[in-house]
Parts: sequence; C-alpha cells; structure tokens
Amino acid sequence: MSFRGGSGILALLVLSVTINYIDRGALSVAAPIMKTELGLTTEQIGLLLSAFFWTYATAQLIVGPIVDKYPVKWVYAIGFFIWSSATAAVGFAYSLPMLLMFRFILGLGESVAYPACGKIIVRAFPEERRGFANAMVDAGSKAGPGLSTLFGGLAVAAYGWRAVFVIIGVGSLLWLVPWLKLVPAKDDAHGIEHGPGPGWSEMLTNRQVWVTSLGMLTYGYTNYFMLTWLPSYLIKERGFSMAEMATLGSIPFWTMALSSLVSGWLSDRLIRGGRDAGAVRKGFAAIGLLLCGAAMLPAPMVTSAAHSLGLITFACAAIGMYSSNVWAITQTLAGPTAAGRWTGFQNFFGNLGGVVAPIVTGMIVAQTGSFLFAFWTAAAILGLGVAAYAIFLRKLEPVQWKTT
Repeated sequence: MSFRGGSGILALLVLSVTINYIDRGALSVAAPIMKTELGLTTEQIGLLLSAFFWTYATAQLIVGPIVDKYPVKWVYAIGFFIWSSATAAVGFAYSLPMLLMFRFILGLGESVAYPACGKIIVRAFPEERRGFANAMVDAGSKAGPGLSTLFGGLAVAAYGWRAVFVIIGVGSLLWLVPWLKLVPAKDDAHGIEHGPGPGWSEMLTNRQVWVTSLGMLTYGYTNYFMLTWLPSYLIKERGFSMAEMATLGSIPFWTMALSSLVSGWLSDRLIRGGRDAGAVRKGFAAIGLLLCGAAMLPAPMVTSAAHSLGLITFACAAIGMYSSNVWAITQTLAGPTAAGRWTGFQNFFGNLGGVVAPIVTGMIVAQTGSFLFAFWTAAAILGLGVAAYAIFLRKLEPVQWKTT
C-alpha cells in the first residue's frame, strides 16, 4: 500500500491521533480523584497537566527534521510505543515526581504525531482534498478527549484511576500491529527523491512560518485550556457529578469533531468549485477563532449550567472550523520537502499554549476561586489568532525554497 490513495493508512493516522488524545487527556478526567487520593494541590494539578507539554512542545523542533529525513513508518512506531508505555506507567505512580516523569516521557513520545501526519498528507493528497484528510485526523484529536471524558470518566468512577491508565496504555499498543504491516518502508509512493528541504536558517527567516505559528499558539492555548480544565470546571463550578461530567462534558468534543469533518468537507468542496484556496482556508481559520472567542466570553457568566455548556459547545464547534483547515494551510506553504519541519515548528508554538494554559488557569482559579478570568483570558488570546490569519497571512501558495 502506498501513501498516494492510501485510505487504510489515513484510517490508521486517524486512529493513532484519537489514541494520542485519549492518552494525554486521561489525566484531566482522573484529576479530581487523584487530587484527593494523592493529596495534591490545585497548583500541583495544574503543573501535572502542563508538564506533558514541556517535552511535547520542545521535542517538535527535533522530531520535525527527523520525520523529513527518515522513514516515517519507524519514526512513528517508536514514538507510539514510548507514549503508550508512559500512559500505562502512570497507573503505578505514587508521588508527584513519578507522575511528572511519566508525563514528560508521554510528551516525548507523542511529539512525533503531527509532523508524521503532515508529511504523509502533503504527499498523498492534492490541495483540493487536503481539507477533509486533515479534518479526519483532526476529528480524531477531538474524538479522543470525547472518548476519554465519556468512557474514562465512567471507568474512573467504577474501577479507579490506576486501572484506567494501565488499560488504556497497554490496549493502545495493539495499533502497532496493522501499522507495521500496512505502511511501506519507503515514504514516497513513486520513488521520487525529494531534496533535503530548507534548513532552519531559511525556515526562520520566512515570515509565513511565524504568522502561522502565532495563530497556532492562540489556538493551542484555548484548546488545551478546554482539554485540561473543562472536567474540573464542570465539577467544581457547575456542580456536575463525575458521571454527569463524563457524559455531558464529552459533548463539546464530539461537536468539535463533527464540525471539523463538515468544515473540512465544505472547504474542499468550495475549492473544487472554483473558489480561491487561500481565501477559503484563511477564512475558515479566522472566522473559527473569532466565533470561538465570542462564545467563551459569556460562558462562565451565565447562571444556567446548561447554557454555559451550550456556549462551550458552540465555541468548540467554531474551533473545528479552524482546526480542519490550519494544517492544510501549512502543508500548502511548506510543500513535501519541508512539511515535517514546518509542522513541528508550528506545533511547538501551539503547544507552548499547552504549557502555559494549565498553569495560568490553575493560578487564576486558585487566586480568584472562579474560572471567569480563565475563560476571558483565552478569549482575548484568540483575538491575536484572528489577526494572524485575517491580516498578516499573505497569499497562500507554496514557498519556493532555495535549498531544495
């Protein structure tokens, strides 16, 4: 099976990203129980939620070039094995330092996912079909938290948090069987040798790299604010039980996944119908961030818990508009020789938001006793992302690299 036309490989990518987000989101679901059992403070929970992103974000700068240089089959398989093992190990942790260590390792392993997906998609799908392909992968990233919140929450309530981490981590390893069997060792389907791609000096002097990275930073902050703190918000501030949080709290993530699929399909359809690809991709990105911020402002202010959840769900649907097109923008700009490196660099910035959001939110909640300013902070940051895509991003066309 080759990259080009490889629907089976795309399905494996979607499944891998779903598992990726289940693994990283499991701690958010278990946090309220772990906090009590292990005697952790709110600030320490925020530290644990953030720790994953320290290594995950930093490793993007290393993994991106590795993915461009070496066969993605083996790079991804090694990363997957590392992160699944780290997830299972959390179930045997009895102290904050042990939990931190396993979260660091989890971040290292998972850092390979998006550079690898970017490399495969840019070589396997033409411009007018990348929206839906990326949306499929993105839907996996949204379905993961939904599954983690729904089934993870119910499983934690029934069996305890330790068993959940072990089952998720060990069970995830089964994905490696079809991956190693189906994915070809040679990355390019037709044996075409691409150049080495641009070096860091050429990448870092390209304006578009920085603009897309700024946009990804604003998205990353808000996305990981939701991913890491939404369960605690619903339980602490809205009075949800663990079971209610597991079922109702998963709705925003399912909505985000559905929105991503619809937006990816619609953007591709518009482009195939003759609309300018750059205008379509940038429009979906900017409008998605704008609508998300507009919904997050009133979400913590409304009296009704149902209304608050409804606004959060709408915000997540808007995020789906953005996330279905953001990687197609990057892949078009970077081209096949630089997709891994650019994706890694951009994702590094996106996950700096993951480093900052859990800690800042924990500090805000600890100091104010409320999530109000945490929501408002995320909404304000999204304004920078709207400007990045609506104003600063130039014409969407492949960069002509000097070193390829």
